[in-house]
Amino acid sequence: MKSTKSKWRSVLMPLFLFVLLFTVTACGGQNKSGEKAAGTEGKKTVTVWASGSDNVRVQFDEQIKTFNAAQDKYEAKLEFITSGTGAQSLMDKILAAKKAGKANTDFDVVEMGGEEINNYLKEGGKDLFVPLDDKQLTNKSELQFEAPTNTDKFIPYRGTTVVLAYNSEKVANPPKTAKELYDWIKANPGRFAYNTPDSGGAGGSFVVTSVYNFLDKEALNSTDSEMAKQWDKGFALLKDLHSSLYQSSGKVVYPNKNQGALDLLSSGEIDMTPMWADMLLSGKKKGTVPASIQMAQIDPAFTGNVVVLGIPSMSQNKEGAHAFLNYMISAQAQNIALDSMAAIPVIDFAKLDPKLLEAIKGLQIKEFRASNIGSDLSKALNDRWTREISVLSK
Repeated sequence: MKSTKSKWRSVLMPLFLFVLLFTVTACGGQNKSGEKAAGTEGKKTVTVWASGSDNVRVQFDEQIKTFNAAQDKYEAKLEFITSGTGAQSLMDKILAAKKAGKANTDFDVVEMGGEEINNYLKEGGKDLFVPLDDKQLTNKSELQFEAPTNTDKFIPYRGTTVVLAYNSEKVANPPKTAKELYDWIKANPGRFAYNTPDSGGAGGSFVVTSVYNFLDKEALNSTDSEMAKQWDKGFALLKDLHSSLYQSSGKVVYPNKNQGALDLLSSGEIDMTPMWADMLLSGKKKGTVPASIQMAQIDPAFTGNVVVLGIPSMSQNKEGAHAFLNYMISAQAQNIALDSMAAIPVIDFAKLDPKLLEAIKGLQIKEFRASNIGSDLSKALNDRWTREISVLSK
């Protein structure tokens, strides 16, 4: 008869071996510290971060699909923050990770407006993004445009600009200059609107353009706080236009967000509004914006910008990130951006599908009037608009 001790040993030993085997297997399956998790079929993951409207997400989804299909080393994955959801902004997420001292993150590729570059570097330091290796960017020779600043760390991948959207059934000859536009607004009370500048870039561009048309050309790329002292003429113009704008219930109404202004135009409530070209063209393609809504450019033009990509220093997969950036400035990726959201290409138009180019006929990225006044001046401009213009509706 076995002893009690032997009996317990025969029960516990198999259990002990099972636990030991499980522990070794589990530990062996974990990534070593600092390694990036592998994606599908052993490919190394490249996490792409972007934010904005849904048309931006749709564009990235299609581009990532084609990138992944052609890759045997990397698997791109999109992390997208939809604007207006109240979620923490992409910039705040990245800056929080940097300030927390995180050396290894999944911030591999980051999309931002060219005007945001200075804000990122001001808050996160000059080492927040790495200098790009041109040897890994073989498609860079096709670029027709550069990032507005820090060209060694960022590359543009699409252009965007604000245009004058109008109802061609009501407006046969749209204004060609800023002065003609202001005259038209006064001659057609209630038929023009622009969204609040802090709720969307189209309205913001209208305000910036109206104010900075009175300043020297170089002012649009100055972050000097002294510029604010030269805004008086522009704000006098905005006050003068106020009473001629769209009204509801007897009061002037500034729509909320770009979409709010576009909805008023599409429904026939107004005949004209400043609008992002890609947003307008995407809406027309989807059928949410009537075919009668056309676009025109005025002189001086509304402000536009290039949208850029960069690689944070916290990235664990900088080689894969370079591969993705190189793909994004290829003809294939540029055609997708053009087709899915009417984005303005940054490479030679001759390399692209001529049928797709029909949608943006007349829009050339080299003719953009870029604005890069920085976050502090932008906030000051919006705050002054709220104090002096918004209150006129009360």
